[in-house]
Amino acid sequence: MSRRNATERSAAQPVALSLAPASNPLTEELVARMTDPQLIDAAVIPWSSPVPAFGDLSSSRVATLGLNPSNREFVDGAGNELDGTVRRFQTLRSLGLQSWREAKSEHFDLIDESCRRYFFANPYDGWFRKLDRIIGGTGSSYYAGSACHLDLIPYATGCKWTDLTSGQRETLLSRVGDTLGLLLKNSPVEVLVLNGRSVVDRFEAMSGNQLNRRTFPTWALPRRSEDVQGLGYEGTVSSVAGITLGREIKVLGFNHNIQSSFGVTREVTEAIGSWIARSARRVLR
Repeated sequence: MSRRNATERSAAQPVALSLAPASNPLTEELVARMTDPQLIDAAVIPWSSPVPAFGDLSSSRVATLGLNPSNREFVDGAGNELDGTVRRFQTLRSLGLQSWREAKSEHFDLIDESCRRYFFANPYDGWFRKLDRIIGGTGSSYYAGSACHLDLIPYATGCKWTDLTSGQRETLLSRVGDTLGLLLKNSPVEVLVLNGRSVVDRFEAMSGNQLNRRTFPTWALPRRSEDVQGLGYEGTVSSVAGITLGREIKVLGFNHNIQSSFGVTREVTEAIGSWIARSARRVLR
């Protein structure tokens, strides 16, 4: 499939991502979709590159899963594009492009390189360090190149996921929800860790699999009226969004959003991490 045809078709209807021979066909297709007006209407930052993965997916047996990249991966607190030594990912400006339609193989390679090198350049540590501690008991780490982070939607939006309208969220999921399945299929990932209830709910709907749920009293977050109970989710999947993975992947999740749920203490984080380590041990041995 040529870039021109992929671009024309994406504006009309969802395009099934193809693994036709090319240096990086998935990245090429995701870049082509950047011209889809429905994605722009869904608040995707039009000059930002897609982010297929944070870290090196090709060497990761463990991956965490979130909703979509934060706009802070591309802009500072004042909304200015990150540049120089603080830049994290490629943009139209960094690649010297006026439009994503001009992108060629060398530009896709630079986008992929930014993803692979993310944790060795200027990672958003305020967000990722907490998750890295959660998966530390599995023997994997973002910062050692043995774990990576994926998102249900590989595009940054100008506002937080919770600030998008329900229509915008559904548009994003319907237009690019197949990305996760292809990323997992062509990877060594054996354990997928879901960060927070919203991710769990969306993943279950997308994969068509209901995870087993269990209450963990030691994960409860105290509140004046009623404590927020701690929930763990566990299961296996062999397909995601209609993409057959060719193997089973262990899926573990928790309902607390480690970065934003009020009252997530170090003790709760350690308890969740210990459970993930125990549950993943049989798969990763």
